[in-house]
Amino acid sequence: MSKLMGIIFVVVGVALVMWGYNIFDSVGSQVTRSLGGDASIQAWGGMIVGAICIVMGLAKIK
Repeated sequence: MSKLMGIIFVVVGVALVMWGYNIFDSVGSQVTRSLGGDASIQAWGGMIVGAICIVMGLAKIK
């Protein structure tokens, strides 16, 4: 059961990182960053929480 939860965490983490990067790389976000210099909190949140999920998943798999 623990390995299954680890795999689920890794899959969810990868999906969150990809979602966060897609938001970060969107045209609207690029315009906002060029004018204001700040990326959206959703983009950073998705990438950071996704990375944490990946690490937790890998720790459960081992």
